[in-house]
Amino acid sequence: MPTIKEVALRARVSVGTVSNVMSGTVPVSEKLRLRVMKIVRDLDYHPNHVARSLKIRQTKMLGMVVSDLTNPFFPQVVRGAEDAAWQHSYMLLTFNSDDRAEREREVFTALRARRVDGILLVAASTDGDLSHIRGAVDAGIPIVCLDRALEAIPLDSVTVDNFAGAKACVQHLIDSGHERIGIITGPLTLEIARDRLRGYRKAIDAAGIHFNPGMVGEGHFRVEGGYEAALRLLRERRPTAVFSCNAMMTLGLLRAIGECGLRCPEDVAVATFDDPVFSEALRPRLTSVAQPCYDLGFKAAEILINRLSEPGIKRTQLVLQTELRIRESSISRDVNAPNYALAP
Repeated sequence: MPTIKEVALRARVSVGTVSNVMSGTVPVSEKLRLRVMKIVRDLDYHPNHVARSLKIRQTKMLGMVVSDLTNPFFPQVVRGAEDAAWQHSYMLLTFNSDDRAEREREVFTALRARRVDGILLVAASTDGDLSHIRGAVDAGIPIVCLDRALEAIPLDSVTVDNFAGAKACVQHLIDSGHERIGIITGPLTLEIARDRLRGYRKAIDAAGIHFNPGMVGEGHFRVEGGYEAALRLLRERRPTAVFSCNAMMTLGLLRAIGECGLRCPEDVAVATFDDPVFSEALRPRLTSVAQPCYDLGFKAAEILINRLSEPGIKRTQLVLQTELRIRESSISRDVNAPNYALAP
């Protein structure tokens, strides 16, 4: 197995120069970099990162914990985080908590055992025990929350304006002539679910529409949760429009609408938080609150890497904006309805 000394000898440079070229931490001329990298490829040299991590007390690995990798929202978030990590020569290890606090605790144990330098966290629905997160912070492992901030622990975070996004979407349904508007929320133990519910309430309150708790169906951000909550709403309350608080639950909502013999948007208008790739594949196309998924991951990883290089910097709480994309699922065919410009 070739060594770094052999690479340096063949390239006629010092061992330190080879190390700088491989790590990318110290700039070298492009001509020199290409010469060293050619020798690296010729010799099939691979640096021993385990040995290096023991020396510099860094593994150059970041952990990422997301709540549900089957949700099409998260792959773009992971992609953004991975791109940012790669640009700074970090490797990203991604784990799925299945939105269960106990699974999240097990993942934290695994990440700490592997000595990751920092953690990106989409927190699971909490059971009140955050000791694993506090323990990691106390051990000097920086954590950046994304998508879901933790109220109980002051950590760096990157989120979206869930309140404003939900309010704008429900306002669109009101402007379209609806007053009986249902909402399918995520678990209300999560701040993002409560914020989207607050946005819904703010819009209907501003329009003078009486808030009816029976129009609120609590789901769990999965297809089944949306389906079950939608069946209750459609059979007991029969709203003319439903705002679903994530795209997975919207699939369950559309299934329930069909099973009840109803049509969208003729009988029930639909709008959703999230704008996955299948929004435009469905018929009718889904009116959606689009989140900057890629930017969520990318910016969170950059904040984490900055925290690693400057531990004492001020806490960052970055809030990104959403975009309402109006499509056919919420548009009435009534000739008196507003004439909306549809999203492409």
